[in-house]
Amino acid sequence: MSVPKKRVKWTNWSRNVKAAPDYYHFPKSVSDIQDVVNSCRIRGVSLRVTGAAHSFSPIAKPESDAMSLDNLRGLISYDSEAMEVRLWGGTYLHEAAPILAAIGLGFENMGDIQEQTIAGAVSTGTHGTGIALGSLSSQVVAWTWVDGKGEIQYHRRSQDDLSKALSLSLGMLGVLIDVTIKAVPLYSLQMKSYRSTLGNALAEWSSGIRDNRHLEWFYFPGTDTVQVKETNITPLHKQTLQSKTVEFMKNGLIENAGFKVISELCRVKPSMSRMLTTISAKSVPNGSKRGMYYEVFPSPRLVKFIETEYAIPLHAFEACIEEIHGFLRAHPFYVHFPIECRVTAGENAFLSPTQGEETAFLAFHMYKGMDAGPYFKWVHMLMEKYNGRPHFGKVNDLTNEKMRQLYPNLQRFMEIRQQYDPKSVFMTNYLQSIFRI
Repeated sequence: MSVPKKRVKWTNWSRNVKAAPDYYHFPKSVSDIQDVVNSCRIRGVSLRVTGAAHSFSPIAKPESDAMSLDNLRGLISYDSEAMEVRLWGGTYLHEAAPILAAIGLGFENMGDIQEQTIAGAVSTGTHGTGIALGSLSSQVVAWTWVDGKGEIQYHRRSQDDLSKALSLSLGMLGVLIDVTIKAVPLYSLQMKSYRSTLGNALAEWSSGIRDNRHLEWFYFPGTDTVQVKETNITPLHKQTLQSKTVEFMKNGLIENAGFKVISELCRVKPSMSRMLTTISAKSVPNGSKRGMYYEVFPSPRLVKFIETEYAIPLHAFEACIEEIHGFLRAHPFYVHFPIECRVTAGENAFLSPTQGEETAFLAFHMYKGMDAGPYFKWVHMLMEKYNGRPHFGKVNDLTNEKMRQLYPNLQRFMEIRQQYDPKSVFMTNYLQSIFRI
């Protein structure tokens, strides 16, 4: 059994959640994981797998014992005929995509960051954009995990309740050892980015989400400006080292550095937020990007922030964004980060924020060090009007009462959780506060 580290300080990426678990485990084998789970069950303490710590809520916060799957990464096996790939749970997304590419395969869809582990990403419902496409969780066809009894479990996706529970489980059924992904043939993307007015963007919204494989918006709060990104499949094209370097210097370094300066000015003097948001909106460049899908989807995030994100029914999006625009035109909050708008297909996972409907996701950000309280409180209240369900990995105000209202199959999920974790090894105080039955 690997030797745990004691009293290691832990924090998430944005540093808004911190912890000091008693023990931090770094298993090197499945039997190591079983030993840790058994130890926690016998000692009557909780265990949390911390992943890449990219959640903004306390969903990954460890209390007594923490676990990293950093030693369990990479490809286990693949079936090229079935286009299925089995990966260790600790594999980071930025590692997984090139692994799939080497065998001519790819993820069907990805989000705009690739720093998460695949176990963490599928457990929290990490998603990208595309009305015909689901989250990363929906691409999983089989799961292997160590449950709360220390037993190894394997399940292949079907229409059964266990699949609906595993698809988005928040790690509450056990330690996810590996996942099998249904891949697609390797592909490239062409992304077109341009500045638009909110009126024009809204007029083209309904056709745009259907006519493009991926559509994404960045609405600059209180202004009439939207950055629109349309992304579609193009003949195979891999970026050269030179083009990657130029792009990183232009989009990664310069734009992030510029936005960092703007963000610091807003932090030091929040009253400048309105003016600087307008300047940012006017600076949105028109451009394009082409490359392998995993070179196009992710964007560097060099400016730290915290985030809340909500899923609302797709049909309510236009009314919702118009209400947001109408309210924010008066600039009631010191916020300069654009609001990110994406879409996904509906999914049948018990805890999916989509609850089976085509969905629009709206993500609200605040620069690290600025007061997000009033802004996020308004977002939480507004989203109730649109039956919004928060992303579990983002800042939220979920309560047990709200969970019961938003997730009609919560009771069934908890029955399955009880079956696989009867001693509540994976139940932290935070999870208990929103999931108790």
